[in-house]
Amino acid sequence: MSQGSVIPEEIAQFGALAQSWWDPEGPMRPLHMLNPVRAAWVAERARRHHGAGATILDIGCGAGLLSEALAEDGFAVTGLDASPELIAAARAHAEGRGLNLVYEVGTAEDLAAAGARFPVVTALEIIEHVADPAEFLVSLRQLLEPGGLLFLSTLNRTPRAWAVAKLGAEYVLRLLPAGTHDWRKFIKPEELGRLCRGAGLRLAETAGLSFSPRERGFRLSRDLSVNYLAMAVAD
Repeated sequence: MSQGSVIPEEIAQFGALAQSWWDPEGPMRPLHMLNPVRAAWVAERARRHHGAGATILDIGCGAGLLSEALAEDGFAVTGLDASPELIAAARAHAEGRGLNLVYEVGTAEDLAAAGARFPVVTALEIIEHVADPAEFLVSLRQLLEPGGLLFLSTLNRTPRAWAVAKLGAEYVLRLLPAGTHDWRKFIKPEELGRLCRGAGLRLAETAGLSFSPRERGFRLSRDLSVNYLAMAVAD
């Protein structure tokens, strides 16, 4: 497996959480809270453009939160992650469930070099953790069929995102392990648009992910100032 855009320290940090990844009250609690709304947003658009049961590649799948949700929704899913520990946890959680779901250890660059192509690729909460976002997007573009869809989610580089997602989530509320994010690597939507164009992708749609204290979960919104989703098209 080539290193590509992977940062070994990041992989080790997340791999160390493999055994608690599926605990909704554990260190991945924010992902559990995000997952229903982001999975539904992806599924609706993937189904609309490529039909029910479309094949999806989930890059940086971790222990499989998004991969399992999409497979439960009827899609054929391949989950890919550079951490062997996370892939082992993902396989163990999915075992015996009869889902159209496979997991592999690897990187986007390796899979692209092997000539694999998919109608839909997801890379949620990943681009802010790679060594070179521009090169990473080029690899994701290579993995897409013509007309394919790329789904991304990330954090906006705003003072509010620093206060909420970095200071608040990691140090005040302790929803995430300290050091999970580097605010300097958060990406503004306009920057993501430029990066997509440089990789041969067209940023077609965005949506904010806003936390609702009343519902103790996330909902879609027009507010892109902290978390946001994006869909890009391979023209």
